[in-house]
Amino acid sequence: MRIVIVGGGVLGTMHAAEAVRRGHQVVHLEREAEARGASVRNFGLVWVGGRADGPELATALRARELWERVGAEVPGVGFRANGSLTVARTEAELVVARAAATRPDAAERGLKLLDPTEARALNPALRGGFLGALWCERDAAVEPRVTLPALRAHLAESGRYTWLPGREVREVNGASARDDHGTVHEGDLVLLCTGAHLSGLVRELAPDLPVRRVRLQMMQTAPLEEALTTSVADGDSFRYYPAYRGEALDALAERQPQQPVAAEHAMQLLMVQRLDGGLTIGDTHAYDEPYPFDVQEDPYDHLRAVAEEILGRPLPPVRRRWAGVYAQCADPAKVVHRARLDGAAHLVTGPGGRGMTCSPAIAEETMKELGL
Repeated sequence: MRIVIVGGGVLGTMHAAEAVRRGHQVVHLEREAEARGASVRNFGLVWVGGRADGPELATALRARELWERVGAEVPGVGFRANGSLTVARTEAELVVARAAATRPDAAERGLKLLDPTEARALNPALRGGFLGALWCERDAAVEPRVTLPALRAHLAESGRYTWLPGREVREVNGASARDDHGTVHEGDLVLLCTGAHLSGLVRELAPDLPVRRVRLQMMQTAPLEEALTTSVADGDSFRYYPAYRGEALDALAERQPQQPVAAEHAMQLLMVQRLDGGLTIGDTHAYDEPYPFDVQEDPYDHLRAVAEEILGRPLPPVRRRWAGVYAQCADPAKVVHRARLDGAAHLVTGPGGRGMTCSPAIAEETMKELGL
């Protein structure tokens, strides 16, 4: 078949990759010269351990397998199975970590509770004070700023993939898409993977879309002088991932309220080292639109303080700060929103903060559902 894919982010690109893998022809349209949304404004985390039971965990586990395959086929994505350590700095956080490590499915998730000595053996860069850490062996990382170009270059080698940036689709009619250059791209199927761009054509085609937008702030430092061998999270991250819910987390919320800045901005610390040595650090969550057009400094000060406490030293200078917006299903039980629109057109959107993690498996499931 000839498939027209609208949207050059990670979800659209993974759908293109899965379609090409299955022998189809793909025309891939992106309104910008290069993807500029949440697909490149993220940590590059393949984050498995904290996922909700059921479809979300199954999707994340399958995606982890697929990311490893992608990493072997396309080294430019920078895949590494580095795992993660969620650091517990208080007794209440340690109780949550212990509860997670004793879940019936802890082995499937790759979870294990480590004492400080064991955690530092895995990641010697953690020289700050903490009581223990939840190790997730299944977590991994890729390089978000270079993953999409690397994947497209690989797909181009197939001879069945055409990348057309700078083409905003204005109309979808059956299995064809007309762009703002006036070109009509004919196909057998149109897939819209438009990310957080939910207005314009998407609103016309799906006016009652059960998807909301979420804004985040992040930053990246100059290179750290040593390897951060795992991804790192702080105890606040327990508050934001479904797998940690239960009595231990309820006690944490009661005994240890978040610091005011962290609570105001719905914050957790996540920290990943890039291949050039810099640290990507975040993040915040804002749900009420309209969002401010600028970034706020208080969250960055909080992130810096927590990161320095865990590392036991000052952070390198911050080189970049940014905000990003992603689309998230309003129903938290759904991994992604799929809908048939008009004729042979289908919309896939709303993975939320799971987009980078789950996109390969989401694309695979889309192809199965459509009989491709």
